[in-house]
Amino acid sequence: MADNHPLDDSNAKKPLARKLFGWLKQLAFMLVLLTVFSAVLDVWRGRDVPKEQIPNIQALSIQGEPIDLKAMGQDEPVLLYFWGSWCPVCSFVSPSVNMAAKQYQVVTVAMTSGTDEKMLQYLQHKGYDFTVVNDPRGELSSEWSMQVTPTLLVIKQGKVAFYTSGFTSLPGIWWRMLLA
Repeated sequence: MADNHPLDDSNAKKPLARKLFGWLKQLAFMLVLLTVFSAVLDVWRGRDVPKEQIPNIQALSIQGEPIDLKAMGQDEPVLLYFWGSWCPVCSFVSPSVNMAAKQYQVVTVAMTSGTDEKMLQYLQHKGYDFTVVNDPRGELSSEWSMQVTPTLLVIKQGKVAFYTSGFTSLPGIWWRMLLA
């Protein structure tokens, strides 16, 4: 007669490959669930963001470059990034935006982050090269109904092709820019 110990774990007898497959299934399920939840959250957060009749950003960047968002996005997509130097999630997303700016047109709007001099110092300290339109009083952000940072929009032919808020990875940015 076999000695059945109450603490005997039947999982310990399963082959490792079978356990690994079970964990991978759980991970895949969680990733699908997270993706669906994230998409629903983006739709809810973006409900007030203009999609068809977008406000144009015509300004001088803090780097001295003239910006005309609608003109820039006529032929090629433009990544529009609303962020703040005070935003903890932006500190994870901004390096990806900086890398994307080496390949794509990128315009960023620094929301209530201080003076131009302060922003230039911040960009230099972080090593960011992306174009920044400073929005110290949040006026541009209000025009765009921005309530969450970070928020990324892909603008193409005067319309919002993609919208996402919160954490976004570099592959996520590339994917959205390629599909626009």
